[in-house]
This record gives sequence, structure tokens and C-alpha cells, in this order.
Amino acid sequence: MDFKDLGLDPRLEQGISDRGYTELTDVQEMTLDLTLHDLDVAVQSQTGTGKTAAFLITLFDRLLRWRGRGRKKALVVVPTRELAVQIEKEAKLLNQHLGFSIGCFYGGVGYGNQLDLLKNGVDILIGTPGRLLDLGDRGDIDLTQISFLVIDEADRLLDMGFLPDIRRLLAGMPPPQKRQSMLFSATLTHDARKVAADFLNRPEYIEVTPEQVTVETITQELYEVPGHLKVNLLLGLFQRYSPQTALIFTNTRHAAEFVARDLKHNGIDARHLTGDLPQRKRLAVIHDFKAAEFAVLVAADVAARGLHIDDLDMVVNYDVPQDIESYVHRIGRTARAGKTGRAITLASEGTTYQVQSIENFIGMKIPVKAASEDLFLTDRSLEHRPRGTDRRRRADGGKPRARGSSDRKRRPRRDKPRGGRGGRRGPGR
Repeated sequence: MDFKDLGLDPRLEQGISDRGYTELTDVQEMTLDLTLHDLDVAVQSQTGTGKTAAFLITLFDRLLRWRGRGRKKALVVVPTRELAVQIEKEAKLLNQHLGFSIGCFYGGVGYGNQLDLLKNGVDILIGTPGRLLDLGDRGDIDLTQISFLVIDEADRLLDMGFLPDIRRLLAGMPPPQKRQSMLFSATLTHDARKVAADFLNRPEYIEVTPEQVTVETITQELYEVPGHLKVNLLLGLFQRYSPQTALIFTNTRHAAEFVARDLKHNGIDARHLTGDLPQRKRLAVIHDFKAAEFAVLVAADVAARGLHIDDLDMVVNYDVPQDIESYVHRIGRTARAGKTGRAITLASEGTTYQVQSIENFIGMKIPVKAASEDLFLTDRSLEHRPRGTDRRRRADGGKPRARGSSDRKRRPRRDKPRGGRGGRRGPGR
């Protein structure tokens, strides 16, 4: 189905065309068929299927129809600032010929610019629960004016403990019968369905390919590798596949920093993205990655959602995710909008149960690939380690220990180190 068949305002059609959209994806067709007729929806959809465009087109269509008949406002609630910024960017692209005001509201930055936006009037507000509540409590946002609501990545919002904040936000809005609401979630869990039942007006439930949790166009691979040889194997995989862009996920911020540093020492242009970076620097890193200023981004799970990169070639799970659903969100960064991509998982000692849980969740076995000797390249980062630090970094990605700083100082007896021993050079090298 083509977007021109929806009967949208010509100016909105032009924005969609400028964005390069022609045919609707499944989730767009199923969603817009209902939302353009004022119905509420609760949508289960994998990342990268076009859900953002589905709800933005709905919001713009609704606001255009109400223009001149009283001021209506739309609110998009998201779990992270990165996702808020991404949706704002997409909204502004679609808004080029419409003239609506769009604002992004999240914590970690000052209030000045956000307050200026509100004073000038905002038609579509996109924000995280904490900052939205703060602005509402201050009287800077009038929630009673919200006529159109989107709760995006509902499962993530619930996982992060935002349910009380969402309840407070919605308590200040018109009741469900007097607004149009949309909920989107990667998985419509019991809790997500309860939120839909409580806060939406008799929603229609949409499940896009519910049996297939991961996108078929993603080539998944799993390599079993000792933790202390992960970088060696990673270098070999980069040499084999030569990705133009790659996103690497770790379970801790320390591991993200170390992997990015090690890759740099091996001649690969990499940067890290973690939750403790200042907001301005985080946004700069994301911007530069999208602009292809560097090839490899190493991130803790803070970037697993809300980071939309066009034509991302490869995702690497340097650490097997501890949360099984994170696996889906991580690898969903590639093969977006019908394109192909590769997802590689490096499984070290003690991760068998996690891998099995992930496979049960996605309903398939992740193909195991044998790592031949030639895939383990020499890790040149060892040459740059300062003397006095333990080169045999723990396999779980933690900080290297300074020599002489053993557990003896903290425990009555010396325990064996938990990580692997031995050098970081590949077999036979």
C-alpha cells in the first residue's frame, strides 16, 4: 500500500515523500488503518519496522484536522533521552511543510532552552517521564491540553520503573475517552497490556509477526570464546566482514570504555557511549556516529533502544546480555526497514544459561560458528598498557587490577581471581 492512498493532507504527503517513504510497512498499514479513524491502539512491533513514522503521521494528521478549531497538543512519552532526540529529529523532517512547533524535554540538562520552547508554544512534546513531571509540577506544561498521547517502548518504561510516573502524568490529562492514545511495545507483556487497558480507550491490539521475535533479515552468529581472547576474535571478525559501521554492546560501562580503547590501539576508529558521559558529549558521540565520523560505537545498554542508525552493518554482543529481551533490542539496531544486517554474539565462560534463555525467548537456536585460528588476531593494545597494571583483564569486562592490589587487603584469605589467565594473543600467534 502506498502512502498516497491514505488521503492525507498534501503538505504531509510532501513531507513523507521528502523523507523517502513510499510504501507502508506492515505495522504502518495496520496502525494507520485504525488511528486515522480516531481509534486507540496498543501495538506490539519489533524495532526497525516503522512504528515511529506510524504514530508521527497520525499525530500530524490529527493536528492538521484540528487546526483552526482550538489548540490541541500531542505528547510522546519515551524511556530515554536518546530516543526522545531521535523521534524529535524524525518529527522535524516530516514537519517541513506543516509549520508545527516540536519540543524535546529530558533531564540531565538545564531548563533554560526547554522553558523557552514552552513559552513560545509547542504542538508536539516529546520527553522522558521525570522531566515531563518536573515541568508539569512547575506549571510550565499544562497536561490538560494533551489531546493525543503516545507511550513508546512501554515495556522499557516499565522495566525502568516508570509506571508511577506514567500514572501521575496521565492523571493530569483528560480521561481516555477525551483523548486519542497509542501504546507501542516490542513485546506486549502482561504489564504492558494492563497499562493499555487502564489508560487507553478500548484499544485495538495489533501484533506484528508475534511468533517471529527477531527480524529474519538479520544473520545471527554465536562464537564461543574465552573472555580474555574476545578482542583478538573481534579484530578477526572485523577483518573478515569489513563492516562500514558497527555497534558493539557490553554489559558494563567499564567494558565499553576498555573495548573502545583497545580497538583504537588496533587501528579501528571507535568511541564509547555510556550513561555516565555528560549529556552534551553523549549527543555529540551519537551525532558523529550517525554522520559516519567514526566507524565503531561501543555502548553499554543505554544505547540499546532509541539509537536509530541507517544502514548499520553489524551489531556485536561483546557480552551476552543479562536481560533476554535486551538481545532482541540490541540486534534490532541492524537490518532496519527491510534491510539486511549481521548480529554476532561472543559467548564466554559461564554464559550457557543466558544463551539458552535467549534462544527460548526468540524461538530459535543461534547458529554457532567455529572460530578458526586465523580469526584470532594479535591485540596491539597490550603494547599501550601502562606498566604496573594487570594485562590479563578480567573476562567479565571489569577494570584491570593494579599489580599488588590483591583481594588480601579486603578479605581474610586470598581468593583466586575470577577472570581468565594468560596472554591476549590468539592461538598460534
